[in-house]
Amino acid sequence: MEEVMKKNRTVSAEEMERQKEYIARILAENERYLAENGSRPRAFVLTLGCQQNEADSERLAGMAVAMGYEMTDTPEEARLIMVNTCAIREHAEQRALSLVGQYKHLKAKNSELIIVICGCMVVQEHRINDIKFKYPYVDILFGTSSIHRFPEFLYEKQRRGRRILRSDETEYLVAEGIPVHRESSFRAWVSVMYGCNNFCSYCIVPYVRGRERSRRRDEIVAEVRTLVAEGYRDITLLGQNVNSYGKDTGENCDFADLLAELDKIEGDYWIHFMTSHPKDASRKLIDVMAGSKHMARHFHLPMQSGSDRVLRAMNRRYDFEKYIGIVDYIREKMPDAVITSDIIVGFPQETEENFEATLTALGRARFDMIYSFIYSPRKGTPAAEMEGQIPAAEKSRRFERLLAVQNEISLGANQPMVGKTIRVLCDGISKNNKLVYSGRSEGGKIVFFEGEPSDTGNFLAVTIERAEPFALYGTVNR
Repeated sequence: MEEVMKKNRTVSAEEMERQKEYIARILAENERYLAENGSRPRAFVLTLGCQQNEADSERLAGMAVAMGYEMTDTPEEARLIMVNTCAIREHAEQRALSLVGQYKHLKAKNSELIIVICGCMVVQEHRINDIKFKYPYVDILFGTSSIHRFPEFLYEKQRRGRRILRSDETEYLVAEGIPVHRESSFRAWVSVMYGCNNFCSYCIVPYVRGRERSRRRDEIVAEVRTLVAEGYRDITLLGQNVNSYGKDTGENCDFADLLAELDKIEGDYWIHFMTSHPKDASRKLIDVMAGSKHMARHFHLPMQSGSDRVLRAMNRRYDFEKYIGIVDYIREKMPDAVITSDIIVGFPQETEENFEATLTALGRARFDMIYSFIYSPRKGTPAAEMEGQIPAAEKSRRFERLLAVQNEISLGANQPMVGKTIRVLCDGISKNNKLVYSGRSEGGKIVFFEGEPSDTGNFLAVTIERAEPFALYGTVNR
């Protein structure tokens, strides 16, 4: 039975070998290009959306490098442009289409440029039609289930010249062995599962990522062990709902068991994970975290609303009492844990009383930080068809009130850190202020400090001197 389950959820070894053959053929062509031009053809990848998209883009880049391309940060230099799209909100889709529109002039200048658009947005039939008819200069389109077939699509485009517009595969599978070109040499994404079975009424993810399917434990352990050996300091395990890991594998290994296994790997590193659904956040998982050496004391636990009525309408399958019980247990077992959350404002039929319940919930939960969103209808989801859509002005008003409450809570959580020395993983020069360096604490808090080039990618002891709601400021102890 276990072998049948594995076969049904994993792309066959034969199929992956077939893709390697396409990689080899394109590589041979690009080696000839190198011999004739003195440089490799360049590839550019643009990532929109979540961390899972970032992980997918590292695989797109990995395949491009394996095919003989050199990665570039500038689309103007590229002969291959890959746009990995997001569908979580309408704004994300419109931004993707706008950016793709800007590449039209690049194609006009270079007829040999190949433009690829993939990811969650183009799993939707109406977006496939948009690209087909409104963006004729897009050469290749494929969805989230077909990323492993990218070399095949590219080879077919190069050989036949016609557009390759593929709807998603009928079955969503796990593809092992895809090359990875990681953006960072010290922070890494590791997908442990894909898809979602929860069908929250506002969310498009189950429709564009498919049902839940977990990677095999030995594949994940081997990947993390390799990353630790290569010097990676911060490894984030990814899944639309990581707490559901292992339910489909037949391996008798749930997410807590996986964490316990990974924690045995010797080295100096942190393990984070996201995203965690409250309905599956078990005490066993929290106990494993509390007793581990490498699990970061950071728990991201999306609440979405403090109103039980709204939670039912969202199909979240928990109430606030159950949710806050999990928060309390995390703090009981790990008093120093950083707890963050997601909140949606302006869900259909959300009353003022419902919204006030969310503000009250913030005061009770005392999150270190929240990621807050104004509700955006997603075509194809039940919430988009609900009556009682909240006017935009009211949603914005509630959003501002929410931020004001949480900013005060976040500041209160950060101020006690002043005077303390904490461990920070340095990311390098700050993207927003070139005069300082930035990094993140074990709990994921941003820390700014005066640094040195050699600090990048290393753990530092930083004494905190000032706190703001969203950042800490300190001095490196040398």
